[in-house]
Amino acid sequence: MSAALTAPATAAPAPRRGAARRVLPGFGLTLGYTIFYLSIIVLIPLATLLVKTFELTWAQFWKVISDPIAVSAYQVTFGASAIAAVVNLVFGMLIAWVLVRYSFPGKKIIDALVDLPFALPTAVAGISLTALLADNGWIGQYFAPLGIQLVFNNVGIVIALIFIGLPFVVRTVQPVLEDFEKELEEAAGSLGASRWQTFYKVILPAIGPALLTGFAMAFARAVGEYGSVIFVSSNKPMESQITPFVIMAKLELHDYAGATAIAMVMLVISFVLLLLINGLQSWQRKRAGI
Repeated sequence: MSAALTAPATAAPAPRRGAARRVLPGFGLTLGYTIFYLSIIVLIPLATLLVKTFELTWAQFWKVISDPIAVSAYQVTFGASAIAAVVNLVFGMLIAWVLVRYSFPGKKIIDALVDLPFALPTAVAGISLTALLADNGWIGQYFAPLGIQLVFNNVGIVIALIFIGLPFVVRTVQPVLEDFEKELEEAAGSLGASRWQTFYKVILPAIGPALLTGFAMAFARAVGEYGSVIFVSSNKPMESQITPFVIMAKLELHDYAGATAIAMVMLVISFVLLLLINGLQSWQRKRAGI
């Protein structure tokens, strides 16, 4: 018998730990692309906004951002956005629950309608809401005799922001509800928990981070909304004028430094609020053990 047949087979070298083939390039390359892309899309435009604002002295900057019209616009914008986001938080969760837990005729149509505000141009949404809610509209005509005006005021702003922000909550919560284990609900029920206790102690902690994410996305979307709001608001200074409208008005007057100053205030406030919401999300995840 030849030596080649009698020699023991050489064992293949054990693969090194962590040497599995990756589909994407390594960390260094992907991180470089990430920073490069974010710089072009996010950081450079924001840096330009900051540089443009520095054309003003501190006194000029403070005079622009503390103008009573600007302050009133901040209050209208963030107040209406917060109200709309809270409404969407509640009803968006209910819609997601119905779409996940129940089967009924027309479910796919309703599921598709949720995404309509994503695809619909904001100007079209504004025109549609105006035609629907005006004093002579299909719905507004029933409220007008009662002295209730649904458009051309702050109520119309909130309604428009609810319309454009609803999909963010539904589409954020829906996948979490689909992955939620129903056995946990059954176990809670078998241990004597009521429906409210099951929801509050079992379901809500699981979907809480998703709810906060949906709230943050709806709020951020509402703060920057312009196209639909200008149709349903009277745009009166010190009354129902939103901050994006004030910025556009300054741009039309070629007051670029003033526009960027107000935009910088919006950016800082939005960033701080999002940081607070993200911190609350992290705390809720730790509390739920996620």
